[in-house]
Formats: sequence, C-alpha cells, structure tokens
Amino acid sequence: MIRLQYGCEFSAHKWHTNKDNRVKPVSDTSIAFLGIGLMGKPMAQRLLAAGYSLTAWNRTYAKASVLAEQGASVAQTAVDAVQNSAAKVVITMLEDGNAVTAVIRDILPALQKGSIVIDMSSIQQAQAQDLHALLQQHDVHFIDAPVSGGVIGAEAGTLAIMAGADEQAYRQVEVLLGAMGKPLRVGGPGTGQLAKLCNQLIVGATINIVAEALLLAQAGGADPAAVRQALRGGFAESRILEVHGQRMLDRSFMPGGQVKSQAKDMENIQLAAQGAGVDLPITMLVTEVYRSLLPVHPHADHSAALLALEQRNPGKRLGDQADVLPG
Repeated sequence: MIRLQYGCEFSAHKWHTNKDNRVKPVSDTSIAFLGIGLMGKPMAQRLLAAGYSLTAWNRTYAKASVLAEQGASVAQTAVDAVQNSAAKVVITMLEDGNAVTAVIRDILPALQKGSIVIDMSSIQQAQAQDLHALLQQHDVHFIDAPVSGGVIGAEAGTLAIMAGADEQAYRQVEVLLGAMGKPLRVGGPGTGQLAKLCNQLIVGATINIVAEALLLAQAGGADPAAVRQALRGGFAESRILEVHGQRMLDRSFMPGGQVKSQAKDMENIQLAAQGAGVDLPITMLVTEVYRSLLPVHPHADHSAALLALEQRNPGKRLGDQADVLPG
C-alpha cells in the first residue's frame, strides 16, 4: 500500500490471470471521471479495461450511461460521482477552464483530504495554478495533465500526457495515467498546461503549413497526393503531414480535434505569451485563421484550416471531392 500524507491509501497494481490466461492489472483505487465527451469516453474506457473502479459523470447523462455496460457506475451529479465512490482520484475532462473551475468548486466539499484531482482538459495556465492553490488549502493535491493525440490516441491508449505536479503526487498516479497513454512530468503545477500550449502551437502552425504546401502543389500543377508522399520520405515527414494531410486530400473534416478547441488553445497561447513577455508572430497568424473558422465550422476537424486558406485564394481548391463536414 502507498500511504499519502493525509492518510488516504492507494494500492499498487495487483495482477490476476483471467479465463483467457491474459494478465490484467487491477486496482482498488476508486476514480471519479467527470466529463464523458469525445475524449473523455475512450479515456475512461482505458481505465475500466485496466481494472480500475470508476464512477462516471457527464452533464448529459446519456453520454456517461454508455459506460455502465463496461462496469462503470454512473452518477447523476458530479458531487455524487465523488461522494458515492469515495474517490481517491478525481479526473476532469471538460470543455474549458471555466467549466473545470465550476465543477471543482462544486465538488470541493466532497473531496477527501489527501485525494488527487487530475485535470486533463486544456485550460489556461493561470487557471491551473489557481486551482492548485485552491485545492492546496483543502489538503487536496492537484495535477494538470492535458493530453495530445486526439480521439485515435485516446482509443489506443497512446496519448501524450503532460503533467504539471508536485513530484510526490505525480508518482502516486503515474501508473494510473499510464493506462491512458505516455505520461511525463514536465514541472510543477501549471506547467502541464504550458507544455500542452506549446504542443498546440506546433500542431496549429504545422496544420496550416501542410495546407499551404498541398494547395501550392495543386495550384502549381503537381499531384498533391504524390507530393505529400514524396515529402514523407524527407525532413518534412510528420504525424500531421500523415494524418491531417490525408484528411485535406480527402476533404474529410469530421472532428478529431475540433476547430473550437484549437481556437481556444490559440487564445490561451496568446495569454501565456503575454504572461511570459514574449512576442510570437507566427502564433498570431495561426490564431487569426482559427478565429475566422470559429463562426462557420466550430465542430469541424482543425485540418479545416485548409478551408480558410482556400477562402483567401478564390478559385484555388485542393482536389475535386465534396467536403465532408459535421452537421
């Protein structure tokens, strides 16, 4: 058993062999998972598959209830999810910092001393630091652990998990986080969000560059699909060229990462840059692209940056397929 500073106990993983002779970890660590959305659902499913006891809550009850058949308990309210499960770990995966703050303030009286709140949403660094200070006053640990990898990574359990935390608190949940992906502590509370913003800066900018490269190839008379394939053999190779480049060629903008999420992240990057006293000129350009997309395609995949680029170039279009967009 691992005993926390304030008396809660976390069990290290035990192991058992099931009927198929497959070894599977189980743990009696109780988890309240708050936010069963596009990303939250597969993340919660990975924890259930790893043998954790999990209580799910979502504002729309039906989204959480689908986890019941996989062994989750389902709560009507966030407070119930924490209280009824006597959760030692609370995970939030919500839309933005305001939602995270509201839910954490709501559940605050139900949190056990010594428990750990892990926010895996993408929020402002300052909001994460404020939540750490608030929970510290109530003898509750806070970890900001935003993720990268999209729905595909969440389903596969390969998310990059960037954790900002005190060393002691992080070590107590490192194995748990490992059920959802590849966790790494990047510094103290708040630095996980900073790392995620750096990630989103690179993602957002690279998506736009890939769109420009493919549109240039098309407009200049080359086969853009062949150009993409040729580029993948050199220094320009990237996961974004692979995945989002193909989405652009297919003109399939069904959401993995959504425009509204990327736009929110770009705004948060601007705030972090202001706070750090640095000027990021390319980030400003990318932010403007996603601001322009937000009113018309908020739920489209962020590779829809191609559509904004085509809007700036009348008569220029990548391919001749119809756009596939969320309704």
